[in-house]
Amino acid sequence: MATDFSVRRSLGLGIGILLVIALSAATASVTNGDSVSATPANQSIRAAATPSGQHADDDDTICEDGLMFPVWTPQDNLTTGDRFARGMVYFLALLYLFIGVSIVSDRFMAAIEVITSKEKEVRVKKQGCEDQIVVVRVWNETVANLTLMALGSSAPEILLSIIEIVAKNFNAGDLGPGTIVGSAAYNLFVIIAICVLVIPDGEVRKIKHLRVFFVTATWSVFAYIWLYLILAQITPGRVDVWEGFLTFLFFPATVMTAYIADRRLLIYKYIGKQYRMNKRGVIVQVEAESALEMNNRDEKLNTIDENGGVTEEVRDFEESRREYISTLKDLRKKYPQHDLEQLEVMAQEQLMNKGPKSRAFYRIQATRKMMGSGNIMRKISERAQSDLSEVKAELQRVDVDEAIEEDAVCKVFFEPGHYTVMESVGAFDVRVVRRGDLSSSVTVDYETEDGSAEAGSDYIGKKGTLKFGPGVDEQRFQIEVIDDEVFEQDEHFYIRLSNVSEPATLSTPKVATVMILDDDHSGIFALASKDHELVESVGVYELKVQRYSGARGKVRVPYWTEDGTAKAGKDYEEQRGELLFDNNEIEKTVQLVIIEEGSYEKDVLLYVNLGEPQQVGDDELTGIIEAAESKAAEDLTEEDKMALLGRPKAGDIVRAQLRIKESKEFKNTVDKLVQRANASILIGTSSWKEQFVEALTVSPGDDDGDNEGEEPPSPSCADYIMHFLTLFWKIIFAFIPPTDMAGGYLCFVISILCIGVVTAIIGDVASHFGCTLGIKDSVTAIVFVALGTSIPDTFASKVAAIQDKYADASVGNVTGSNAVNVFLGIGVAWTIAACYHAFHGREFEVQPGTLAFSVTLFCTEALVAILVLVFRRNPKIGGELGGPKKPKYLTAIFFFSLWIIYLVMSSLEAYGIIKGF
Repeated sequence: MATDFSVRRSLGLGIGILLVIALSAATASVTNGDSVSATPANQSIRAAATPSGQHADDDDTICEDGLMFPVWTPQDNLTTGDRFARGMVYFLALLYLFIGVSIVSDRFMAAIEVITSKEKEVRVKKQGCEDQIVVVRVWNETVANLTLMALGSSAPEILLSIIEIVAKNFNAGDLGPGTIVGSAAYNLFVIIAICVLVIPDGEVRKIKHLRVFFVTATWSVFAYIWLYLILAQITPGRVDVWEGFLTFLFFPATVMTAYIADRRLLIYKYIGKQYRMNKRGVIVQVEAESALEMNNRDEKLNTIDENGGVTEEVRDFEESRREYISTLKDLRKKYPQHDLEQLEVMAQEQLMNKGPKSRAFYRIQATRKMMGSGNIMRKISERAQSDLSEVKAELQRVDVDEAIEEDAVCKVFFEPGHYTVMESVGAFDVRVVRRGDLSSSVTVDYETEDGSAEAGSDYIGKKGTLKFGPGVDEQRFQIEVIDDEVFEQDEHFYIRLSNVSEPATLSTPKVATVMILDDDHSGIFALASKDHELVESVGVYELKVQRYSGARGKVRVPYWTEDGTAKAGKDYEEQRGELLFDNNEIEKTVQLVIIEEGSYEKDVLLYVNLGEPQQVGDDELTGIIEAAESKAAEDLTEEDKMALLGRPKAGDIVRAQLRIKESKEFKNTVDKLVQRANASILIGTSSWKEQFVEALTVSPGDDDGDNEGEEPPSPSCADYIMHFLTLFWKIIFAFIPPTDMAGGYLCFVISILCIGVVTAIIGDVASHFGCTLGIKDSVTAIVFVALGTSIPDTFASKVAAIQDKYADASVGNVTGSNAVNVFLGIGVAWTIAACYHAFHGREFEVQPGTLAFSVTLFCTEALVAILVLVFRRNPKIGGELGGPKKPKYLTAIFFFSLWIIYLVMSSLEAYGIIKGF
């Protein structure tokens, strides 16, 4: 709050200085009896001079009607007090219009966000892993920022320049170009000064896309150098068609070169390489200039080829997912009493709160907080809960759909597909089932086949036909096993299904395996499988220990767990004990407790070992074995050899490896939640009803939504005041189509038309304001209009600087916007005017005057400012924003001083106190 107060105090001080300068100039002008006229070299919307160049008397200045707004009459014999009173009315009207253009720009930016946030699915192939589908944005971030985002934040300045040209019968004016240059100066000096200042002490913010920043910074300086060249050097005093058109063409050139830098295309592919070791100890090749970037990512995120593709987007997705998992783990430690679903909601909320957001999001958030329309961040908690519910429902629906699809087909198969029986069992049942459509009658044949067991000596062969009547889903038949007194190895045979009648089909398992265990000796003990794979959400995993080649007597088998990469107490509970097999018991299980910790890419190993089995008790089998063991090898009979073979002993698999992996359901949930963790989707609207409800609702605007579990605050008195002051604009612009219509394009078109109308009125009122107080349009533009149109961007950049972990959203976009303002605002306006005059056989005259001086001054200061930002990346400071307290305050004061110098010098030149061009 202290930082907020200091920022507001600085802004207030700056505005106060500007008012003093402007009003002092106006008072001096009125006191000296000077009339403010429009010369051919310096025309303005207010058209203080009549077309014939006639002036009013020494005490009065004649102001003409604007394009949208008539002048305040009468104008004759006005006193200084009258002029001051009218000036204050115009000034308050300007403030109200600035609020209106900010609110309609809110709708415009929402449409842009919906358009640029379109997403597509990308299949990512990872080495040694199954393909993964991630969701990435269709629009490249750099292209979006330099086109629609820049247009959205600078639409008033750009449209003002174009409208002024039309309003002045395609003659040059001071208000539009002056506002563009003044806004650029304010953005570069004041906004960056505030962003440097508001970062908490000791923290820094770096520009992530540094290559793009260098490109846009170069273009932003070149844009104003180019303005000076065409005004004062190439064709002094006029602008030709080719100059205006080339100015406009620099806009796509800026976008293209920034995109090339972002994607490392063309020359960036041939930049020198260097090598370094990644986290896994593997030597990898990287670009030498990567040291300039935020080069701290795990190399396994490089999932797309080096020629571009969607590597950056996939990396961002992977980073977001890792951040989600890390947040979930921290929350599990902080709130051990919460279940996983509650923690997932909280993690999703934090991810949306802290995740990267677009320039549009921060701009809209700032506007809504200032206008008493609430804080978007408060919607995140509701959105997080909604997202989790939708994801769970979607995953459940997929499972149900798969089950329904399977149930639609009638299938016949064995259940189970494997039988293990003792030799002494006599007869046992074999079960055949059908699943799916049970409305018809189905028949299926079965027949036994020999394996190591032979029909007639080990079992009774059998074949037949089973009939399933309508609604019947199960049939059984019996197989008989032959018992003998001779110890022998375990044997098996098969039962096969065939000739199923339509419409049924045979499904797996259509062959059942029957294992016959000899029950005359102790048996061999082993684990059922050497390798096991399980998910961490299994809870308790049952590891089977089997007994075969005999099942007689009691046998004790020791077992114990052993750490691999999995650690006892963290990933599983340590186990150590003995399994006691009773007589004729052939299977036991070890109960392994797996600890679920909500890890996304968990892949750890543990081992389970079996010791030597030991006979329990003293029975007939023990005597036979001991007698055989006392004989010499050459004296052993076949019966003795079989007896020794039948001793309890360990089998081939006495050590099992268990791989614990992440829960697939949890993994799918994380993937889908991360895909939805885009806070920018909160700024769109789906219906007119929603827009009017928002317009009529007062919401608190001073809460950041970061306090978990706390009740949302009530609207403050200031929120109510701002709400009722802006209610007219909110209701008017609630009629703009919702962003969900036509993919946001309809809202985009209608919004920009509304911005044009409000901007035209702003141009008229600003002209009347300056004319009434005797302030020149060039000064009005850089002092009042530039400031008024940039206030929402100021608070948007401030919030972005604090909340975003990079400086791109707050600083990196300033240079791009400054370049785009010139290439679109001046390029389009002057191209139209030059074409119009060329068509009528005339030249489009634009005298250098104040504009050339202002541009030159700004270019000089901009170069110094950019060098300071680059210098701040050295290790002693660490980044463009924030850093140690002393450098932070020195930087902010220096940047703010550059702006004051720019305003003072430009104003003095405009009034002829110092000499310009």
